[in-house]
Amino acid sequence: MSNIYDQQLDRTAANFVALSPVSFVERSAEVFGDLPAVVHGARRYSWAQTRERSARLAAALRALGVARGSTVSVMLPNTPEMVEAHYAVPALNAVLNTLNTRLDASLLAWQMNHCEAAVLITDREFAPLIAVALRELRERFGRTLVVIDVADSEYTGPGERLGEHEYEALLAAHAPLPQLPGPADEWDAIAVSYTSGTTGDPKGVVTHHRGAYLNAVCNATTWTLPQFPRYLWTLPMFHCNGWCFPWTVAMQGGTHICLRRVEAQAIFDAMREHGADHYCAAPIVHNLLLAAPESVRAGITQTVRGMVAGAAPPAAMIEGMARIGIHITHVYGLTEVYGPAAVAVQRPSWAAEDLSEQTRLNARQGVRYPLQEGMTVRHPQTLAEVPADGQTLGEIMFRGNIVMKGYLKNPAATQKAFDGGWFHTGDLAVMEPDRYVKIKDRSKDVIISGGENISSIEVEDALYRHPAVMACAVVAKPDAKWGETPLAYVELKPGASTDAATLIAHCKTLLAGYKLPREIRFEDIPKTSTGKIQKFQLRERAKSASAIDPS
Repeated sequence: MSNIYDQQLDRTAANFVALSPVSFVERSAEVFGDLPAVVHGARRYSWAQTRERSARLAAALRALGVARGSTVSVMLPNTPEMVEAHYAVPALNAVLNTLNTRLDASLLAWQMNHCEAAVLITDREFAPLIAVALRELRERFGRTLVVIDVADSEYTGPGERLGEHEYEALLAAHAPLPQLPGPADEWDAIAVSYTSGTTGDPKGVVTHHRGAYLNAVCNATTWTLPQFPRYLWTLPMFHCNGWCFPWTVAMQGGTHICLRRVEAQAIFDAMREHGADHYCAAPIVHNLLLAAPESVRAGITQTVRGMVAGAAPPAAMIEGMARIGIHITHVYGLTEVYGPAAVAVQRPSWAAEDLSEQTRLNARQGVRYPLQEGMTVRHPQTLAEVPADGQTLGEIMFRGNIVMKGYLKNPAATQKAFDGGWFHTGDLAVMEPDRYVKIKDRSKDVIISGGENISSIEVEDALYRHPAVMACAVVAKPDAKWGETPLAYVELKPGASTDAATLIAHCKTLLAGYKLPREIRFEDIPKTSTGKIQKFQLRERAKSASAIDPS
């Protein structure tokens, strides 16, 4: 039965607009049009120019037949063209597919076929790889794309043109759209991103305009990101659409400082030369900065804030960044929740704690983003919430608007992921008495030794505290007596040296005896391009599964 508030109070164009982060671009062009939007080598674009370039790209794509539900794949480093794609493609209500630049040709072809890409925008540097992918796409799947080549002014290496269109010429040939319109329905897909393969099974994560809008806002509120930040692109924009930061920076009228490659010298140069004051990265990039010589880090006078996610950060890394004057905010999430959707909110009382305790508190995965409706730790089968005792293990689960639509063309996986009305992350954690969440392991990474559960992350944290260790990963190794024992793979910092006995002795000062790694192998550790260690490959090396199923 209707009430008085349902009568003659309808949605109209004046009082209701579908939420889309595209609107942030229009506002910054309107209000901050003369302010800097993009810095890339010798190139500089204001917000008015960036909006115009994005509107020209949108016009060109529309002329090529791109419309609602079309997929546009991009194979680009962190360049202005990648920023523009994040504005132009959603403006047409089309779907953006950012390709991981470190994948092999066969997987790239599979992904572009799976999401039924109509157009590919590709940087000249990747021409040899993309040429093979396009051939496989044509021969294996019978699919041919419209290809647009980008010849970045900052790239001087080899790379032939593959397509019938060149990016700058295409923009010049099309008048900008008068408006970046966005979707009619905020539930429409904005992007499809493929999981990074840490389990060896990439799935197409479909996100929507509403979630991207809300997470972009959360990024600013969570990080207390001010107006006009100078944001350095160390995080690949192909990873979860840069954690929604292409849109957050637009919302705040900030400056995108682009980097083709993530190198310590280039990062610190950008901080000095362009005043970069915010950046995001996986732990491995923060460790790269920590390992840089003091001479490379010198001369930075502004406050720099870093956001870390992508893997559980070792406490030693958080502590180390504090010592070199970079303030770290620890966030947690997955591709399925638009990148970060939880944060270790730093309470004022933490400042009174010593550095070691501050580090422990900050290393937790924390609490839900303000606009995420729910985050909990529950029993994976019964869905009963675990007590907030810091001991009882459960699975981290999310629910709310900052959760994907589902997995593309994979209803079984979608249904499983959303079982019981929660998104199941697969991460095992405890809830501490203050209701902050602390990951103990991936569900498949728990090592059960003699009936005792060992957290591989806890062992890794101890190893990272040794000054010679650059990267490490701990997996289960079959053991006739114990069932499983911890096996550590270790990469050393450049110029450092140590041996297994020394590292084990170091761990003994930090861990209970049964948690010590029984073997250490000094080998290269496989990682995704975003810095996540691919433990499934290490488990295969160690034959971890044979400890559970000897057959």
